[in-house]
Amino acid sequence: MCGASLKGGRGVYDLVLGDSSRIPVLGELTLGRSSGNDVQLLDPSISRRHARITANGNGSPPVLEDAGSSYGTWLDGHTLHGSSRVRDGSRIRLGNQELVVERRRSDSEPGRTIVVPRGASVVLPSGRRSAAVETATTRFGLRPRLRSGYALKRLEAAEGAHRWVLKRLDDGRFVQLSDANAELLDLLDGTHALPELVGEAERRFGDGGIARLVSLLTELGDGGFLADVDASDAAGDRMPPRRLLRPREKAWPGAGRLFERVYERGGWLLFTRTVLAAIFLLGLAGVAAFVALVVNRYGTPFVVANKVGLGGLVFLVGRGVVVAFHETSHGLTMTSFGRRPGRAGAKLILVFPYAFVDTSDMWFEPRRRRIAVSAAGPASDFTLGGAFSLCCLASPAGTTRDVFFQLAFAAYIGCIFNLSPLLERDGYFVLVDVLREPGLRARARAYLRGRLSGRGAPRSRALAAYSILSVAWSIGTAAFVAGMSLRYASSLSTLMPHPAVYAALGFLWILTLLPVLAMIVPPLVERRGRTA
Repeated sequence: MCGASLKGGRGVYDLVLGDSSRIPVLGELTLGRSSGNDVQLLDPSISRRHARITANGNGSPPVLEDAGSSYGTWLDGHTLHGSSRVRDGSRIRLGNQELVVERRRSDSEPGRTIVVPRGASVVLPSGRRSAAVETATTRFGLRPRLRSGYALKRLEAAEGAHRWVLKRLDDGRFVQLSDANAELLDLLDGTHALPELVGEAERRFGDGGIARLVSLLTELGDGGFLADVDASDAAGDRMPPRRLLRPREKAWPGAGRLFERVYERGGWLLFTRTVLAAIFLLGLAGVAAFVALVVNRYGTPFVVANKVGLGGLVFLVGRGVVVAFHETSHGLTMTSFGRRPGRAGAKLILVFPYAFVDTSDMWFEPRRRRIAVSAAGPASDFTLGGAFSLCCLASPAGTTRDVFFQLAFAAYIGCIFNLSPLLERDGYFVLVDVLREPGLRARARAYLRGRLSGRGAPRSRALAAYSILSVAWSIGTAAFVAGMSLRYASSLSTLMPHPAVYAALGFLWILTLLPVLAMIVPPLVERRGRTA
């Protein structure tokens, strides 16, 4: 063992005993009841010489072998026959004792997930008073404590400054924390009074420690992570308009098992290189087909068999089908990375129905995997739109062609909607991960408001890029909608009164431009008022 590194190198594994003590696996370790073993386990259910675990010099995981024990050795719930290579996180059972194998991690690597079940408690390893601290005492109590029922994980260093993820297990809500805030999180175990927390925050972070502590407590309190503090205590949530806008949902908690069964029984084929390449080509061919349909006026939006009502019904049904495939794509992609999706179901915001699959556990995965799961939904819309477009182009004129056109139109509308960076949908989450900018939407709006109003704002390439992309996307979407509507205005005029057609189209154009107008107009009005 002489000369072997113990500083968290990739080839160093620890054997974690039941009392949480750690023994580095360097060379060969024998496990058993007698004193002659490297690891002595004083338990009558364990043989005198029970098993051995041997490290590999090339840094690969150790190998576990039963040494002729009376009752056998279990590895990850299965009886060990001969020898087997363990993995990071493997559980070894010897008699009534359970040991865990863990690979040592450097500070730049992701850590292991800490899960505190509902109803449990945990103490994580490890003055002045301002008005802000007095307010925190009133709201969060004298001894702030994290509510049980959460998972905590440190992501890899490439994730950026906010690499810690804290997630509630009951509703999937999560927050991202910096290393400094995660360091303070260790103290929120209910054993430290707030004055002690203030003093410790000042000791660690200087004059900015109090502000950092209060900010952390506020963020955790608003998210419902603190015991005896509900997220609904936030003033905004008590206002009647917020209660009306609060989503109502009907969830099915067992959806994850269904996704796993679908994946195991053939869903995995969708993630092979051949099928992914075929899906990509299908999407490209479908876009070309849809352009040909629009140029040649094959089909009319919301019209089937010369009936607007029937066309609208087909469009709505098509949206339902597209949404079902969209959410299934999220769930299957998440399953392909070894994560089980959470709840799935329907959500009602005002009078608008939505389907959803809880993929919040992907925040415990690397950034590239999160991007893949977020992009899977729009990719599904894009693929279905392509398939429906090709079917429409190949169909003879008539009701069948009209139906396929509505389905393709519904898929592409969904794709545009879900890729919009202005809405907290898939495209926005992809962009947040690509730019590594949490809270991008709110910060970018504040940045753009400051720039346009003349109040000024700190320069930021990421926020400027997001603002420009949002405006460009909105203008491009409005141009697409306007072009489509004008292209088919004459066809709609034969089925509806002329004024009604243009009134409906005008409302649609305003609705499309509303998000970008809301971003640009108020700060420009403010600027004009400042200079007047």
